[in-house]
Amino acid sequence: MTTQYDAMILTPFGAVAIAAYRGQLAIELLDTSPSSNVYVTKQSASPMIQNACQQVLAYLKEPKATFDLPMSQHGTPFQQRVWQAIAQIPLGQTRTYSELAKQIGSGPRAVANACGANQLPLVVPCHRVVAQNGIGGFMQGKANGLRIKQWLLRHEGVSGFGEE
Repeated sequence: MTTQYDAMILTPFGAVAIAAYRGQLAIELLDTSPSSNVYVTKQSASPMIQNACQQVLAYLKEPKATFDLPMSQHGTPFQQRVWQAIAQIPLGQTRTYSELAKQIGSGPRAVANACGANQLPLVVPCHRVVAQNGIGGFMQGKANGLRIKQWLLRHEGVSGFGEE
């Protein structure tokens, strides 16, 4: 994702950056200084961006809030299948890379790679995909990605993935 964002929301784990390019929405979770409050620091006048901000803010206040954003992202047919499977994981639950791989007839590493290509985290909740024996990866190994994943899982009521 570009560093040119249309909106920025400060959160307890860092920030959520939102951008639109050619009508396609993208969300990026950023490892910045956490905020004790959730608030928008920058927001575009674009209705798509305003709607995305409202829905992200609602989720950050109450994880049961649902997303009703355009879920179209550019990706291979395989990535699309993985993202569709991830989008079906219920709130408060996780699936392993192996379980998703079996569900779509693939391998765990391929599923992990598709997770890393997800441009709509939170909407397509790739943080709900974990390793068979632990939390797994997140944000393609970026600094503090696992801390963000742990925060999101705790926010949704998933236990057993404490600080690692």
